[in-house]
Amino acid sequence: MKATPIPVSAMKDPVLVLALGFGSGLSRFAPGTFGTLVAIPLFWFMQPLPVLYYSLITLVLFALGIVLCGVAAQRLGVHDHPGIVWDEIVGYLVTMVMAPTGLTWIIVGFILFRLFDIWKPWPIGWLDAKVSGGLGIMVDDVLAGIYAALVLQLLVFLLPTLNT
Repeated sequence: MKATPIPVSAMKDPVLVLALGFGSGLSRFAPGTFGTLVAIPLFWFMQPLPVLYYSLITLVLFALGIVLCGVAAQRLGVHDHPGIVWDEIVGYLVTMVMAPTGLTWIIVGFILFRLFDIWKPWPIGWLDAKVSGGLGIMVDDVLAGIYAALVLQLLVFLLPTLNT
């Protein structure tokens, strides 16, 4: 999607700072990929948590994202501006729930999430087109994260030698 570039001055708005992934969404090239990169340090800190706490934090970030992304879309005047990357951050965290430790799995999860987020297999693409507002911005990435998490867990099962 080609959208109007977001001025750096948008970073004065706390809602946009979060929705734009602390500035990663300002990238003119692949803002979703750069937004997903922002999720990696957050995952790194959250990974040692019990799965219940990890999931609750991710759920809170999802709910916050519905509001943040909806407000950001209004302020930017575009339903799902590519610079809004909070949804990619949460989608990656969904991908990585119960992921094994290690850089290999962080990278595999990153690649899987980006593939599903870009590919948008059914019903991700349908949801992306039909659901509006902040929920519409968030829901397709969360579903892409669920698909990626399922494939990641399948790989963990099939490739136990990578679990080091």
